[in-house]
Amino acid sequence: MQPLRLGDRGAAVADVHAALRSLGLLPPAPEPDTSESEGAEFDTATELAIRHFQQIRGLSVDGRVGDETYRALSEARWSLGDRLLRYDPARPMRGDDVTSLQERLLELGYDAGRADGILGPETEAGLRTFQRDYGLTADGTCGPATLRALRQLGRKVTGGRPQLLRQSASLVDSGPHLIGRRIVVDPGHGGDEPGFTEGETTEADLVFDLASRIEGRLAAAGATVYLTRGRNQGPSLADRTRFANEARADLFVSLHLDSHGSEHARGVAAFYYGTGSGASSTVGEEFADLARREVIARTGMLDLGSHPKTWDLLRMTRMPSVRLDCGYLSHPVDRLLLLDARVRSAIAQGVLAAVQRLYLPAEADPPTGTFVLP
Repeated sequence: MQPLRLGDRGAAVADVHAALRSLGLLPPAPEPDTSESEGAEFDTATELAIRHFQQIRGLSVDGRVGDETYRALSEARWSLGDRLLRYDPARPMRGDDVTSLQERLLELGYDAGRADGILGPETEAGLRTFQRDYGLTADGTCGPATLRALRQLGRKVTGGRPQLLRQSASLVDSGPHLIGRRIVVDPGHGGDEPGFTEGETTEADLVFDLASRIEGRLAAAGATVYLTRGRNQGPSLADRTRFANEARADLFVSLHLDSHGSEHARGVAAFYYGTGSGASSTVGEEFADLARREVIARTGMLDLGSHPKTWDLLRMTRMPSVRLDCGYLSHPVDRLLLLDARVRSAIAQGVLAAVQRLYLPAEADPPTGTFVLP
């Protein structure tokens, strides 16, 4: 869809107003108005409400309503019990009611996958197991009887977040080696989208070079590595996530370089799936911190921290996923560093160290910036 922004009018803006009012982010309309759908204006109050919504939902905060923000507004309207929930492989159900179901199952000790608001096969399997244990018809549909059972039971998992406990145990059981692990490295942009361009330098070319360096180092350490695109290709976001899912990857790393109108914008940031209010990819969060800190230690670039986001790139992948922004091409200092092949090799070495440290037990984990694989 064409993004809605300040000054736009029409039925789509009226729909956005209705969603924001249902969430309490805009005051109720003074009275029913049949002309609202045509005369609704995307005004300053709407933009501020959208920015607030994007902030609390882990979206990019730009005050505009694009595809991701519009889907998030639609999903936020649903509460658990508003509709029957069942798994549809062709069109998986999405919404806040699905998130509530996943969180409830996880609290009760059932493996429902990540609490990402998408009703997939893992959530259906967890729901069927719960229904069997509770003596209900194990049809994988969350209807009135299943809702009553979910509400009657108290929380059973204690000692930490259920998903964190499960993922941490799985990580320890998988062993410390990289041999046989499947890792997908995603060079951002490409094809008709070169990203930020400065002279003959493009973001797409630099991240592809960086991805190739990471690929070689991971492969030498025994991992099976896939790149989501070739040098001149530009797959869609959906194609990138589908590729990673079909490869059954253990880890997904998306590489980007940033740009900004501010002359002060510079540094390294990492992003993982999370809403900022509890639901998150715990392994993704750990890897985001490791990768960012290793890159900072090896390059001396500014540390911009790790942040939870609900971007589709992180949400639609079925494995721990991280987007790593390795600096700002729009900043003269960062650009000089990133154009240096030695710095890109240092970044690649940092990512390799982070991947290896992710699988090491706590007692064998070395200090940041010191780990080197032969």
